[in-house]
Amino acid sequence: MKSKIQSFPKNNYTKMFKKYLLLFVIAIFAMSCSKKVEVKGKIAGSSPLERIEFVEASGVATLPLANFGIDKDGNFTGTFEAPKNGMYVINYAGKQNLIFLKGGQKLNISGNSATFPNEYVVTGDAKNDNDFFQACQKFLTNYGQTLNIQQLASGDENTYVKAMQKIEADVNKNIDENVKKFNPGNEVVEWKKTDAKVAILNLLVNYEMTKKQMSGNNPSFKLAKVFTDYETKLQENKEKMIKTSPFYRQYLLMKMSPDFQTFAQSKTQGKANANITTSELFNEFLKGKKEVSQTEKDYLLAFVMAQSDVHPQTPPATTDKIKKIIEEDIKDATIKADLKKMLFVINGFKIGDDAPEASLVKQDGSAYKLSENKGKPYMIVFYASWNPYIAEGTVPVLKEVVNFYKSKMNFVFVNLDDTKDQFIKTSNALLKGIPGTNVYGEGGLNSDIAKKYGVYGFKLPSFVVVDKNGKVASRSFVNLGDQDLVTILDKQTGLKAPQVNPQAQLQLDPSALEQQAAPQVEKVPVEAK
Repeated sequence: MKSKIQSFPKNNYTKMFKKYLLLFVIAIFAMSCSKKVEVKGKIAGSSPLERIEFVEASGVATLPLANFGIDKDGNFTGTFEAPKNGMYVINYAGKQNLIFLKGGQKLNISGNSATFPNEYVVTGDAKNDNDFFQACQKFLTNYGQTLNIQQLASGDENTYVKAMQKIEADVNKNIDENVKKFNPGNEVVEWKKTDAKVAILNLLVNYEMTKKQMSGNNPSFKLAKVFTDYETKLQENKEKMIKTSPFYRQYLLMKMSPDFQTFAQSKTQGKANANITTSELFNEFLKGKKEVSQTEKDYLLAFVMAQSDVHPQTPPATTDKIKKIIEEDIKDATIKADLKKMLFVINGFKIGDDAPEASLVKQDGSAYKLSENKGKPYMIVFYASWNPYIAEGTVPVLKEVVNFYKSKMNFVFVNLDDTKDQFIKTSNALLKGIPGTNVYGEGGLNSDIAKKYGVYGFKLPSFVVVDKNGKVASRSFVNLGDQDLVTILDKQTGLKAPQVNPQAQLQLDPSALEQQAAPQVEKVPVEAK
């Protein structure tokens, strides 16, 4: 008797085999290309109010990819999409460090709140890469203490180059030793070797600037060939370096700084155009640099924009200029998208846009729609229990604002805690006695409403005003005492507010996004004097 398989017609069996083989290949391909990182961890001695964030470190305008709550025992868990294999920033309690991650990894991170994230232990898929990385970093810390850069810089260029070459050789020797010891992947090894080159390039440019100043900024100042040859050799993979290293962008900006200062002065000196932005000047400056690749221009322009002209206090007219530069002069699609997203997160919707609906629930579990307010202006207040100083800094002012405007407008308090239970506890405790509608965005910072309104942990609490027709009437504010916000509330209600406490909860520092994207990069002196 033939088996069932044998009794199948041959052509059908072949088709089925190919079909399931194809499904198997697709499944394997999907698994291998997954960008999701699964992370668990424990930070001994941590406070439940603390959060842990992960940010992609090599971008120009990156936003946090994940923001995890920490329970009373110091545990946290979650997943996030890693856009690329490489370095990520861990943010915790105002401190930052780097960790090397790859898409598809599962890992566990542990540490002590007193030293985390400066010190941490990784187990799981990312162990070898990060044991290697931390060993290299520890060597650099100890090695750096043996160097007297100031003394080295006092010598001539030949001597200084030889010293830098010795540093490079010592660092690479340590890297090779750690490769044998920890067996890391090729990507993290390549990153570390590039990082060593970039560090030396920054030492070289600082030497160059010092020598130029000592010459009295003589226009004829020129470095020796041995110096420039070594500098060129360190940049053999320039295009990749600028994509992966914020430190390398810093180096390039330092190299351009003197020329840019001269250019900016020629464009602004004795002219009435005081409203020209650093981004506009730098963009025009780059257009004249034929030797600079488009990739370099995109990364450097984005870097400067993020540092100088993209922040909550940026006037709408300036924001419009930035949007135009992004649209017309940034060619890289990823950089363009990142900058646009950052602008939206900081400034919010365009005035007059429809305020989008989002999934919201009340304490009793019933659904709530923002459009229920139509016919009356309203303010959306985003908040969470773990937001520092919200009880002391924001709620007292919020009470004053609500009590003054409540006859003419509604207030919707959107909680973004991690769980509905915490929402109920928080809203009952923090907002007791304040008139308004208490609702929850399920999933907290991963909720539908947080994504649609561009709300991140660094942006809490935040406030958006919507008019009686359901149109956005204000940019996104992080300061309840901002005079612009008070003016908008007056306009929407027809009331005239008393003086509001100007110190009410302002949390978002103008440079916060760029620092998260590249915490090891200091501000670069490219602004026009």
